[in-house]
Amino acid sequence: MPTRTIARLYDAHADANQVVADLEALGVPHSDISIVASNRDDRTATNRDGDAGSGAAAGATAGALIGGGAGLLAGIGALAIPGIGPVVAAGWLVSTLAGAVTGGAAGAATGGLIGSLTNSGVPEREAHVYAEGVRRGGSLVTVRADEARAIEVERIMDRRSIDWEERDRSYRSEGWERFDPDAPDYTTSTPGRDPVRSDR
Repeated sequence: MPTRTIARLYDAHADANQVVADLEALGVPHSDISIVASNRDDRTATNRDGDAGSGAAAGATAGALIGGGAGLLAGIGALAIPGIGPVVAAGWLVSTLAGAVTGGAAGAATGGLIGSLTNSGVPEREAHVYAEGVRRGGSLVTVRADEARAIEVERIMDRRSIDWEERDRSYRSEGWERFDPDAPDYTTSTPGRDPVRSDR
């Protein structure tokens, strides 16, 4: 049966974690779920051995630190993406991101996030909003779901997500046009952090 990619952005990392847990409870396989979340607040300050994390592709296992003791979140690791900065990530998007970062291909790492989304069917404009959202502190959850399960997956993911079109309009009102891998690091003083939640 054909599958499609469902992607949602969350302002609160706890919301994204809860969505992942709810998807797992529904029976969605770990191999079909991915999370990429900003790590500017250093959620992975230590790995499971208690050693300090090193940043890009550190491999820090931080599930317990960010709210997941089992399942997908138990295997979450840390890396850095040019233009986005430090992230924690797990799931099917991670191999593209980690491979590009550890291979030293900075442009490919950025293209990996947007490219992985667009190659799996997410419209490019939407993918740019998601990348910018992660840059500004958000968390992106993506799921590969067959049509028979897609409606239920969307219902779970929509509960806490932001409306990407509203966020796109908000970003554009600031002069933003698309995700820029060469943009300076985002800080809390940068405009556009106010949540715009979905009415769904």
